[in-house]
Amino acid sequence: MRRISAAPALIALTAVALAAFALALSAGSVAIDPASVLRVLFASGDLTEQAIVRELRLPRAIAAFAAGGCLALAGALLQVLLRNSLADPYVLGVSGGAAAGALTAMVLGAAAWFVPAGAFGGALASTALVFGLARGRGPWSPTRLLLTGVVVAAGWGAVVALILSLAPEAQLRGMLFWLIGDLSAPPTAWLTLGALAFAVLMTFPVAGDLNALARGDVAAAAVGVDILRLPWLLFALSAFLTAAAVTTAGAIGFVGLVVPHAVRLVLGNDQRLLLPAAALAGGALLLVADTVARQVVAPAQLPAGVITALIGVPTFLYLLRREHR
Repeated sequence: MRRISAAPALIALTAVALAAFALALSAGSVAIDPASVLRVLFASGDLTEQAIVRELRLPRAIAAFAAGGCLALAGALLQVLLRNSLADPYVLGVSGGAAAGALTAMVLGAAAWFVPAGAFGGALASTALVFGLARGRGPWSPTRLLLTGVVVAAGWGAVVALILSLAPEAQLRGMLFWLIGDLSAPPTAWLTLGALAFAVLMTFPVAGDLNALARGDVAAAAVGVDILRLPWLLFALSAFLTAAAVTTAGAIGFVGLVVPHAVRLVLGNDQRLLLPAAALAGGALLLVADTVARQVVAPAQLPAGVITALIGVPTFLYLLRREHR
């Protein structure tokens, strides 16, 4: 397959993301045409439209894009680190660890700032656990990695079930909806977008090293890559991104698995292009999924995680079959 060069690919993905934003800000129970959306965003307009776009739809759209970008970038980093295209924060239990940490903070009535800290701690612990158990004393293998991730994810699922069984009844419905992937009331939209931008900037200086690391530790060490410190940087970044996404949108699956895989098939495996492209594509995907979730059974709303699963499962099966052929 002929690969697309960096500049056209990033421009095209940026255009797709902007189109997804336009759709998210225009669609809803009150339809607003794109011209009115632009007028409300950059000038003055109808007061009702201002309230709908600026106070309701824009924060939600930003949160969806940022959470999707964080999940896709975390998946891309884990796939490089583990040299396995099936690695993903959700499959490997990283999202489950972040969810367990965040729910624990919620049940304990901790301060609002402690919920992201709990999510980060859970994600980091889960990442280190999967990495350590999958590696063992020998090299990674796809079977060992996937089995370890499934077992760890199941363990976090049991912890989440225990937390839900002990949670006050008044909090239970909101916590369940959040676990499936809820963007109806994002707490930290701009902070999540800032976390995504920070992580993308952090990956730029080491993108060349990641290309070498993808070929194996021996090849990376031969060209001067610090194979001891770089994996820990990838650990921390993937846990940080997963925690930011889970805190904002709940435990949404398949974005971190399908998006980097699809982008790699189209654009190649150069991390200098793959990582920012995955962030843009993941943000656009979750933004579109959330818009569909708001519309498909309106005035009721579906969790965005349901839509990403309906999109992700057949897409991943198709990609897996295509790669095998």
